[in-house]
Amino acid sequence: MPSRSLVRAFLGLYVVLGLVVLVESIGTVVAATHGDSHGHDRLHALILGSFEIFAAALFLVPRTMRWGAAGLLVIFLLAFAIHASRGSPPLTLLVYAAGVLFVRVHGVQGYRWSGATA
Repeated sequence: MPSRSLVRAFLGLYVVLGLVVLVESIGTVVAATHGDSHGHDRLHALILGSFEIFAAALFLVPRTMRWGAAGLLVIFLLAFAIHASRGSPPLTLLVYAAGVLFVRVHGVQGYRWSGATA
């Protein structure tokens, strides 16, 4: 079993990552609804941001984390491709995707720690 400190660090990464993605997604949707982007950009931001909010919420619930992670990874890939095609790839999406993939691979169900207090 993993040590208590490792479990705490992993769960901290999981919760903080999920909350940051959720807050950033809400910001994207709010900006799109207030007209901070134009035409198709605004529509893409609104659609992807809305799906991202839903996926982030699923990601934050341990029972649905795997579904949320899959959704987030698809959304990050689409958003990265859209931005990269316009010459401005958002590298932060790669960091988010790596974190989501890490959490997805390790899972959050049944985490317990060993008797060690390290």
